[in-house]
Amino acid sequence: MSAAATGVGSLPGGDAREAAKTVTGSFEEFPYLAELPARGPGADMIGRSLGLLVDMYAHVEPSGWRISDRPGRDSKRARSWLGEDLDALEEFTQGYTGKLKVQAVGPWTLAGALELHGGEAMLQDRGACRDLAGSLAEGLREHLADVRKRIPGADVVLQLDEPSLTAVLLGRVRSASGYRTYRAVDRQVVEGTLRDVFAVHDGDVVVHSCAPEVPFALLRRAGATGVSFDFSLLTEREDDAVGEAVEGGTKLFAGVVPGTDAPLSDPGGSVMGVRKLWRRLGLAPGTLAESVVVTPSCGLAGASPAYARAVQAHCVRAARSLADNPE
Repeated sequence: MSAAATGVGSLPGGDAREAAKTVTGSFEEFPYLAELPARGPGADMIGRSLGLLVDMYAHVEPSGWRISDRPGRDSKRARSWLGEDLDALEEFTQGYTGKLKVQAVGPWTLAGALELHGGEAMLQDRGACRDLAGSLAEGLREHLADVRKRIPGADVVLQLDEPSLTAVLLGRVRSASGYRTYRAVDRQVVEGTLRDVFAVHDGDVVVHSCAPEVPFALLRRAGATGVSFDFSLLTEREDDAVGEAVEGGTKLFAGVVPGTDAPLSDPGGSVMGVRKLWRRLGLAPGTLAESVVVTPSCGLAGASPAYARAVQAHCVRAARSLADNPE
């Protein structure tokens, strides 16, 4: 059994065909739909996900994305870029069968990033958060159907990016002025909303966060089948939660390689921490390859194109090292 490797989402540059070619060339067994934020607002992860919304619109203000009453230039551009990226991926995945990952921003990070008409985040209005999650779920359903139609042999994995989730749970998301924070959202409300959004997909759902203190147990209860995280931020305090997740069948998408230009160690060295974690948790080394997917620690939008290509190839070699030498 070979361990898998894939990317997180974003890449440098603005050429959709080049990105699709790189991704499908690097990750022959687990490609993903790349995001190219360098193209501008609407190609960023927030803008792209707002472009998926059904009957809800947004436009760019100097402060960020704000809710609109009707579709405008910004949301049209987001949809057009997504279409371009899907066309390119479709071209390079003719006849492909196997896992394929698509990413969107989850409801809570989106609620913290999208402004209401008055400039405050949607996060402060519980009713608006509910509407946003419903609109996102509807949009994801359509998007996933489109991906399956274009690449019929793909086993689609949905990744929801929730880097602000811990801040939402702990009341750490700053208001527009920056002088105060929005109050924490009740854990059950957070979990219930995630469960509803996850339910749009009958395949694997992975939640990605490159922030510290990822809420592993909450994500599992909400129905996530995998958790993607920056491995360097994991502390021994989280050992129990991680161990329970693995034993419960949750896949760990371990971000073990830096997302911005840095010297790369040998592939075996990159996954040494994962082997140590397994020993610490008392898990059988043989389960490593089936439980872990090797990724960069976060998106690669801030990396140089050469480093982004090198990192993706490095992740594949590191995964192979994990499968060949689990001890």
